[in-house]
Amino acid sequence: MSQPPVAVVGIDAGTTAVKATVLAIDGTELATARTPVEVTRPGPAQAEQSMTELWHAVVRTVREAVEAAGDVAVAAAGVTGQGDGAWLLDEHHEPVGPAILWLDGRATDRVRAWEHDGRAAAIRRTTGSTLFPGALPVLLEELEATRPDLLGRARHHANCKDWIRLQLTGVLATDASEASRTYVDTATGTYSADLVDALGHRRFAELLPPIAPAGAHRPLTPAAADTLGLPAGIPVVTGLVDTAAGGVGLGVSTPGQTYAIIGTTAFLGTVHATRADVGTDVGITLATGQDGAVLECLCPMSGTPNLDWVRSLLGRGAESWASVEAEARAVPAGAGGVLYLPYGAEAGERAPFADPHASASWVGLSTETTPGQLLRAVYEGIAFSLRECQEALGVGGTVRLCGGAATSELLCQLLAAITGCTIERASAAELGARGVAAHALAAVTGTDVPTAAARLLGELDVFRPEPGLRTAYDTRFAAFVAVRDAIRPQWPALRGLRTLGDDHPSPTHKEPV
Repeated sequence: MSQPPVAVVGIDAGTTAVKATVLAIDGTELATARTPVEVTRPGPAQAEQSMTELWHAVVRTVREAVEAAGDVAVAAAGVTGQGDGAWLLDEHHEPVGPAILWLDGRATDRVRAWEHDGRAAAIRRTTGSTLFPGALPVLLEELEATRPDLLGRARHHANCKDWIRLQLTGVLATDASEASRTYVDTATGTYSADLVDALGHRRFAELLPPIAPAGAHRPLTPAAADTLGLPAGIPVVTGLVDTAAGGVGLGVSTPGQTYAIIGTTAFLGTVHATRADVGTDVGITLATGQDGAVLECLCPMSGTPNLDWVRSLLGRGAESWASVEAEARAVPAGAGGVLYLPYGAEAGERAPFADPHASASWVGLSTETTPGQLLRAVYEGIAFSLRECQEALGVGGTVRLCGGAATSELLCQLLAAITGCTIERASAAELGARGVAAHALAAVTGTDVPTAAARLLGELDVFRPEPGLRTAYDTRFAAFVAVRDAIRPQWPALRGLRTLGDDHPSPTHKEPV
């Protein structure tokens, strides 16, 4: 009687969905499952998520994936998930309330104050990252001022994947990539007491979880094993934040390699041997925990919500994405002169510039503008935003790509044409889950992580730049940047107009003339 195939499980808890994939140790995908999770909007600029419901979604997703895989011997598991935000627990490791997510904008005014009083600069010097409203340090002060009841019950902080792993192993820990967005000196990969003191946050330091290597592992508890349908005692690795895990899943680990993710937000990152090699002052730096290496990342907020929004706005919500994309593809390059500024996130923009008041807009419209031109302009705007990040990082050559929007052939072709890079799109799905699955595979086979990741990656689809389009898109890109910079001084006032009429409702009747 043959033995069942040995497999590893990768879990990726994104902002809007939990994914789980079961992979044979030769890289064969045995099953993948996905469960949507809700983001709630309890107030203006607020974005929250139930931690309990997230865990229930993990249970459903893993069970579904394992059952679909059939007769397999799961040997290890890894977890990744969305980063940043405030995921607060009480002394019993129970949530004190919903998680406040990375895209929450309630601390926007506080970010502006920190930029003036020097605390944002202190964060930049130590962490190598710019401050934005969804970062933990600024959210803790915001909660202290606005939700003291919630913060008063908090005894621990656990980011998304740390919360899930706590349910799996009973152990609370994080890794260097996740902690890099809190109080970590990314040159050393350890918490910085100097930064804590510079921010006046000694009272918050006790919330921070210990930092463990991404490949360190703890056994799956019997209770969690029974809940998930997995063998008790299998190792569960610490894992990485989703952006870093995506790079591992794409096989990017050597200094000089670059990769991109286009999902709920976009991402462009390049690997450096040390923190001293970081070249921008507007990005995010993530310690990898590997011999001092870091990821220098630019993470624009201009991701798939732009596409979801325009699809709905134009009444295409009932149509397939293939149909929507075909309509955009039928429009010639340049979208008939229409430009789209893809800054639709409520929290503003964070790369390659930081502006919490950034707003989305189409420009160059006329009464002759068609819905197809509006659609294509959104695809092009996302690609223009990534090109601006590419120029800020000074990268070129080949970029590996994954993320929900990477399934779009049009977007991949536009990225190649607009950036001049060769785009290598992973044909395998769920690269974040594959990244932490590679750590799990390394833990049980004794191989190194790059070797494990290469085994799990699969084939790459290649999109090369079209030389004939580059000049035309260079002209349009220059116009994109110039128009954006011209409008930018008006963004704060435009944001203010959104609520200007809230206290003055429209009249319900007309007076006779």
